[in-house]
Amino acid sequence: MRILDLMLRRFIDVGSLEVTYPDGLRKTYGSAGEGPHAAMTIHTSDAERRLVLNPGLAFGEAYMDGAISPDGCDIYALLHVLMENAMAPSSGGSLIGERVASSVRYLRRGWIQFNPEKRSRSNVAHHYDLDGRLYQLFLDRDRQYSCAYFQTGHETLDEAQETKKRHIAAKLKLDRPGLTVLDIGCGWGGMALTLARDYGANVVGITLSTEQLQTARARAAEAGLSDRVRFELLDYRLLRTRYDRIVSVGMFEHVGVGHYRTFFKKVRDSLKDDGVAVIHSIGRNDSPGTTNPWIDKYIFPGGYSPALSETLAAIETTGLWVTDCEILRLHYAKTIEIWRERFNARRVDAAALYDERFCRMFEFYLAGAELSFRVQGHMNFQLQLTRAIDATPLTRDYMFEAEKRSS
Repeated sequence: MRILDLMLRRFIDVGSLEVTYPDGLRKTYGSAGEGPHAAMTIHTSDAERRLVLNPGLAFGEAYMDGAISPDGCDIYALLHVLMENAMAPSSGGSLIGERVASSVRYLRRGWIQFNPEKRSRSNVAHHYDLDGRLYQLFLDRDRQYSCAYFQTGHETLDEAQETKKRHIAAKLKLDRPGLTVLDIGCGWGGMALTLARDYGANVVGITLSTEQLQTARARAAEAGLSDRVRFELLDYRLLRTRYDRIVSVGMFEHVGVGHYRTFFKKVRDSLKDDGVAVIHSIGRNDSPGTTNPWIDKYIFPGGYSPALSETLAAIETTGLWVTDCEILRLHYAKTIEIWRERFNARRVDAAALYDERFCRMFEFYLAGAELSFRVQGHMNFQLQLTRAIDATPLTRDYMFEAEKRSS
């Protein structure tokens, strides 16, 4: 009797999944009632075997290689069924291979997320030093590769990303021109350029991506802002200057749990006495966990979405004040949904840059990432941090007022 068949009988409890096995046998798991529905074909016996042993890694690899294909649906629908059931209490433990692999990953997560300077640069290059034309296929015009902010839910991607930058700027309390701002993990420079152009700040952006560095510098020159914005290839641990404000968007996920205290101590040391920092990161709404092995291998090596509990525990050791915390729940799901639609519309262009296997990898990544926010408890958090107890006003009204003025 097939081991995978026994596992899926116990695993699929929400919606239904139809599976065609390599020998042509077709089985349906779950029920045709409420819940998502999908079908797939497993084309090789090797793929079936690997799904039993380590489904968290094997499923994505088999899809990339064409050893698994959706039937009458797309990869998003197929992942929806699987990821929804992975969160169902009744299915816990039914995928024995994943349960064992997950336990081993948790024991090894200190090593998996051990990100010294050399390894951090290599990890960043793996994803962010891809051909810049790839990201132009699906990002907004400012190339914000992080969660947008939807005030109504009906904004375009460009509008929502502009709103995100205003939202963060309001939390930075940019109440006078000429403030010095450090942008840790500056990406292609959009946030830094916005803070300089629209708020009169003097900004230093640091990154470990050579591709992003070149683009950011070129954008600053093109915008005539090179005198107020400087971009450097620099690890945050090597910072030696103090700033009025610090912002970091979408970088903390790459720090690694063993380096959290080092990161927040560096934030503290890099802030002036009355300074304000805002850290924007993907997080999880449950207890500390691990990164999916496929994501770690193919997309974000060394990356991890932290729980607030482990993040705040690290901050508490530095003496920093957490002066504000906001949880963004479905904002990233909406952001990635738009990215996924845009990527699919330009898939031919992506294949011309790389190949079909790469396109399958990227499809799998975007679909899984969106669903992690819709059904698996991922969210974003924004933390405002200060050194001094009185660095910000008594109430949050100044944030709302600043955001309204800049809209």
